[in-house]
Formats: sequence, C-alpha cells, structure tokens
Amino acid sequence: MTLNIEREQVLVNQFHYDARNLEWEKENGTPETDLNVQLQVAHNDEIAKKITTDDTALQSRLTYIIVLDDLIISGFISQLNIVKGKKINSQEELTQEDMQVLAEPLLDVLKRLVYDTTEITLDKPGIDLAF
Repeated sequence: MTLNIEREQVLVNQFHYDARNLEWEKENGTPETDLNVQLQVAHNDEIAKKITTDDTALQSRLTYIIVLDDLIISGFISQLNIVKGKKINSQEELTQEDMQVLAEPLLDVLKRLVYDTTEITLDKPGIDLAF
C-alpha cells in the first residue's frame, strides 16, 4: 500500500564539515561512515492540531557521518511527516519500501549539502554520494 504523506520542511539540525586529523585518528581510531534513519511516532499539542484520528505523525531523522579522503561530514537532518488515513504505532509496522519513501527527502538534502559544500571548499566539482 502506498502511503499518503503530507511532508513538512526538511530541517538541517546540524551539519559539520571537518578536515581529517590523521594524527588524532592514529591515537583514537579512524571513524567509519554511518547513516542511520529512525522513524518515531510524534505526539504533542501542535502536531495534534494538524492530524485527524485516522492520521499518524511520524518524525523521520537521519544521523550521519561520512568519512572521505580528506574530510569528515557529520550531522542530523529531520522532517515531520503526516501519514494520512493510516494509524501507525511503531516503526516496525512499516515496510522497507515505506521507510525508504519516508527517508528519501532526508537523503536528497544530504546529497545536495555534500555536493555543494565540497564543490565550494575543494574548488572543483562536488562529491556525489551514491545511495
């Protein structure tokens, strides 16, 4: 079943661009690339005004660390999604396809951030993330 989703604006809560410190990594270990998408049913008075009893508000969150040759990009991106006409009590009720649809805008913003930032900072074509 295809989800009927009303999406709020994607928020870039944190975005860090750091040059790699190889000396620090020798002592503390090399970080590893990691992308983590979490979906959580959202409840508060403001959200309650936006949904009906048949809808579900889901907060999608992407935390990430991307290790590249000379730099590390990390941060946190989120978005509120209103799933119309479907009650969802936990992330486990969603299919893998549903989760991909909910995560797609977050990944798109991350790709844009990385491409544009690396294009500016490295003064050459930006880095395209493939996922």
